[in-house]
Amino acid sequence: MVTQEELKKLFHYSEDSGVFTRIKITANCVKIGDIAGTRSSTGYIKIRFGKKHYLAHRLAWLYVYGELPEFIDHINHVRYDNRIENLRPATIKINGKNRSMNKNNKSGATGVRWHKGRNRWISQIKVDSRQVHLGSFTEYHEAVNARKNAEVLYGFHKNHGS
Repeated sequence: MVTQEELKKLFHYSEDSGVFTRIKITANCVKIGDIAGTRSSTGYIKIRFGKKHYLAHRLAWLYVYGELPEFIDHINHVRYDNRIENLRPATIKINGKNRSMNKNNKSGATGVRWHKGRNRWISQIKVDSRQVHLGSFTEYHEAVNARKNAEVLYGFHKNHGS
């Protein structure tokens, strides 16, 4: 595993932009001042360090704080935004309470779906690996409000579902 000291010998990290630049030449194809890393198919920036690739948000945390928490959450859900103010240490549970809306969502609100058979909006939330039914509603906004209230009650991040 890379250390903070090794990292700082090779790269400069800008807390304001979240970008790593090279301060030492490590391969024939790189120059001092080059931006380090490439965006992966999942949207995260990966930086090669030695023979291994590291996620830039994890390196940013290590660079600034000298440690690596189990998970690091991108607060605004933008996977390539590695500004230190956009990162926070997390557990898998905390990280799950700040997820983006699923791409296949059809209702426009996380945890709200239309039930054809009942002709009603169903609102639900998953807490501690169990599904909690919040109610069924004739009005869409009532189902959304029930979901938003449950997110506050169960400690979800304000960006969850956006």
